[in-house]
Amino acid sequence: MKSPMIAAACLLLPTLLPAQLAPFNDAGVVMGHIHINTGDMEAQKKFWTGTLGGRPLKLGSNEGVAIPGAIILFKATAASGPTEGSSVNHIGVLVSDLEAYPPKLDAAGLKYIRNPNKRQIMVDGPDGVKLELSVDPSISGPIKFHHIHFYTADPLAIQAWYAEKFAAKPGKRAAWEAGDLPGANLTYTKAPEATVPSVNRAVDHIGFEVRDLEAFCKKLEAAGVKFDIPYRKMPQIGLSLAFLTDPWGTRIELTEGLGKL
Repeated sequence: MKSPMIAAACLLLPTLLPAQLAPFNDAGVVMGHIHINTGDMEAQKKFWTGTLGGRPLKLGSNEGVAIPGAIILFKATAASGPTEGSSVNHIGVLVSDLEAYPPKLDAAGLKYIRNPNKRQIMVDGPDGVKLELSVDPSISGPIKFHHIHFYTADPLAIQAWYAEKFAAKPGKRAAWEAGDLPGANLTYTKAPEATVPSVNRAVDHIGFEVRDLEAFCKKLEAAGVKFDIPYRKMPQIGLSLAFLTDPWGTRIELTEGLGKL
């Protein structure tokens, strides 16, 4: 019997192409998806479609939203806690017109904080999903995936790990240590207190699409990485996948086949 996460992946992946995933980096890795646990499916759908302008997807008995650069998948299970306090503190998107959002957020009854620089809004989304909106008038549509913001005891160590394992190019995003993957910036902040793993929280796991996943997994295994769910082929949908957890508690799903579907 398939695990619930694998079953969700089976429903998710045939509809991912409209998310417009970025090209692979030299290691064959690109941003893929974000998996949200929700106790209120309608609230999540309304937030990501009505408020943020994402394109709704019907995923069998599950639902999700496509935005340029990533898929946001909803799993109908109550989160054990918000993103804040977990290893993934929040996620971030770019929007073309920041001033369009306060009226929408007010109408939805959502709490938010505006950055005094007038370029960011931090939103307390449904189920405790913390979302950063950053303005970028140059993007071609209303919204685009931008970053995953990790809170960690050791920003330099996690930066080095994602650079070694996924070729996330080390650098800075504002004052923070960071790593760039096609489709997403990985931002690393020193946590003010201990964090908990991402599994079962509002953002349960993050997903990367990988070219030649079997060889990639063997390379990770040779480097000492332990998989929660090892590499497996799913020929009925033309997909391969694997799950692992980084040393700081963020679960990662690796997939191959999104661009062929």
